[in-house]
Amino acid sequence: MRIETGNIAVVTGAASGIGFGLSRELAARGVSLVMTDVRADALELAAAGLRADGVDILSVAADVSNEKSMLHLADLTFKRFGRVDLLCNNAGLVGPSAPAWEQTLESWNRLIAVKVVGTVNGVRAFVPHMVERGSGHVLNTASSGGLSVLPTRTPYTATMHAVVGFTETLDAELRAVSPKLGATVLSPGLVDTDLGRNSQELGAVTLPAGSLTSIRDFAPDALTAEEVARAALDAIEAGLVHVAPGAGVLNRARARVASLLADLEIATR
Repeated sequence: MRIETGNIAVVTGAASGIGFGLSRELAARGVSLVMTDVRADALELAAAGLRADGVDILSVAADVSNEKSMLHLADLTFKRFGRVDLLCNNAGLVGPSAPAWEQTLESWNRLIAVKVVGTVNGVRAFVPHMVERGSGHVLNTASSGGLSVLPTRTPYTATMHAVVGFTETLDAELRAVSPKLGATVLSPGLVDTDLGRNSQELGAVTLPAGSLTSIRDFAPDALTAEEVARAALDAIEAGLVHVAPGAGVLNRARARVASLLADLEIATR
């Protein structure tokens, strides 16, 4: 897919972090935006900044985990713009750090609702219209945790693996309909965003007093949201299903695949 002036893109989790980075990069390429986030005040601040630069934006507070909320968003989008060329299912949370057997069901349910069900709701609300038109692309944000393992973050890791597998399958299904349809999964390493603080604001995690104010305090090579957004959009234009920017991500993914293949070779002897 060529991302260019006149395209229409929907971005969830658009008020900050990677979502806002995607919004800025899309706007710089002349794309009109539908920005949505569950945090209404933060969303309006983010949208106002881009509108001041002349970007055509529809901003709508929505909860990706709620089917009716996403269908309402889709209805407003199609009334305003008539179509969607790119859907960015980006909204996400982090959960508390603990071994799998100590993770609460509440934490599991919250992460599944936002990351997995939220991605499904986005696809169900917007992709049928893409299929009807025979063109369009879906970008699903996962994490490097969807390509390897993150001990003590089992609900997070499991949901990210789900998004990776979901996107791979979705891409195959879309391309069977039309060569102008497709899906890409974004699986970045450490990114300097406010995801932790935002997750605390939404009740998903409690940060200890005196927590570091920036990921760069312990990971100086962490990517910016804009760097991740550019990598994602370039991957879409290149027709890639996977994009995983960030230091060490490729090596961790290789190690996981090597371990998988080694086990399978032993098991099938």
